[in-house]
Amino acid sequence: MEMFFDNYIVGTFLVSLFAFLFLFILRRYNNNNNNDNNTRKKRFETGYSREIKTQTGAGKGECSPGNGSGDDVIIVGAGVAGAALAYTLGKDGRRVHVIERDLTEPDRIVGELLQPGGYLKLVELGLEDCVEDIDAQRVLGYALFKDGRNTKLSYPLGKFQADVSGRSFHNGRFIQRMREKAATLPNVKLEQGTVTSLLEEKGTIIGVQYKTKDGEELRAYAPLTIVCDGCFSNLRRSLCNPKVDVPSCFVGLVLENCELPFSNHGHVILGDPSPILFYPISSTEVRCLVDVPGKKVPSVANGEMANHLKTVVAQQVPPELRDAFIAAVDKGNIRTMPNRSMPADPHPTPGALLMGDAFNMRHPLTGGGMTVALSDIVVLRDLLRPLHNLHDAASLTSYLESFYTLRKPVASTINTLAGALYKVFSASPDEARKEMRQACFDYLSLGGVFSTGPVALLSGLNPQPLSLVLHFFAVAIYGVGRLLLPFPSFQRMWIGARLIWSASGIIFPIIKAEGVRQMFFPATVPAVYRAPPVVN
Repeated sequence: MEMFFDNYIVGTFLVSLFAFLFLFILRRYNNNNNNDNNTRKKRFETGYSREIKTQTGAGKGECSPGNGSGDDVIIVGAGVAGAALAYTLGKDGRRVHVIERDLTEPDRIVGELLQPGGYLKLVELGLEDCVEDIDAQRVLGYALFKDGRNTKLSYPLGKFQADVSGRSFHNGRFIQRMREKAATLPNVKLEQGTVTSLLEEKGTIIGVQYKTKDGEELRAYAPLTIVCDGCFSNLRRSLCNPKVDVPSCFVGLVLENCELPFSNHGHVILGDPSPILFYPISSTEVRCLVDVPGKKVPSVANGEMANHLKTVVAQQVPPELRDAFIAAVDKGNIRTMPNRSMPADPHPTPGALLMGDAFNMRHPLTGGGMTVALSDIVVLRDLLRPLHNLHDAASLTSYLESFYTLRKPVASTINTLAGALYKVFSASPDEARKEMRQACFDYLSLGGVFSTGPVALLSGLNPQPLSLVLHFFAVAIYGVGRLLLPFPSFQRMWIGARLIWSASGIIFPIIKAEGVRQMFFPATVPAVYRAPPVVN
């Protein structure tokens, strides 16, 4: 009884200390975020614009804004975000001009897993048939592997219709289906061309300058230009403050004719030094993504990568997949892709908006990018629906500032979880980080609310930032409890304190980047309550 009482005192002390640290850091980050917002506002008011080309008049054969081009919206890029947005706005009666650099089918190794929350947004947009006839596979949850142990984590889908689940597929097939569907609308025009700059007049974006497939330089005008040109966007610097981080690279392989240990599930191996992913992308193919920390990867050309995959990675792959993995390496179709992270940090610019990966990115470990993009489109569609005229740029910009807050519940939850999970799932020589990693695996293995809660967050079915923070620190406290029971020692208490500190160091910088006020107290942001502008 005495020992139990001592443990209770120690536990109460640590929890109280954690609560104090949480409130202190949250308040500090909130103050810093407000200061950053004031700085950005001043920069915008002084005319911050680095890549915008000033438009002084229409050239020969061009349609000037005054003459009216007939377009309501120009969309730059026809990837997942651009194609879905084009169909959505076109279905609402907008005249949409989409300019895409390459309209042939893309071939990428990411953007292949759509979470259930993203599928629900697809249904809301009327695009659910775009995952049909492309050999897409249903995904019902995840399987987690660590040190020879595994646990299955199922999506909490009991309250939804039978067709609701995740979907995995070839990214290019999915995009082509959405492009084709958008092109069926008579008021949507898809054109292949490369946008070279935004056109600006008196502080307002009035259109774009682009080069056609044949090399002809043209200009297009519309009262609203939405930039969706992806993670390598060359236009975002004029519309946001990009802070791009590249924590790692994915090395992609396709395994053929093999069975996953858990069918219809994504597989996450907590490898060394970082996670390895497997998920189906067709009825006969399994995508493998090997995370390699840092910006550089072993060379594919000289065989270093193949040697690394065979000697370091293969032994960490589940035995059921090992032969297929080695066969895929020997086949030689090894692809690499930098994993980019960039918090949303926009400059509200009259006449223009950013969407998709051009606007906001997170580590692709959790497959949340398409869910965020589709959720953003739903928010923007609902904001634009009451507007019959988009030509009052100043009023429209003020009104659309609410977009940046209304998108936060889904976007900030998925972004924060992706960044935090990647750091927790990656191996580390630090003893506290090792304990955090093991605690996360054991916590999820408990089942019940301990697994369904985090999986609901990951899947986009429960976009609640506060729930994310509570589960994250529940994992940390669970890890401390493992250390202190049954016999606490000074060394274990020290590791436990460092574990809490390490957990805070992982999640609080991500929360700061997302915006504390917008993330946790969106109702206090004035822009949320702005009424649609009345244009005569």
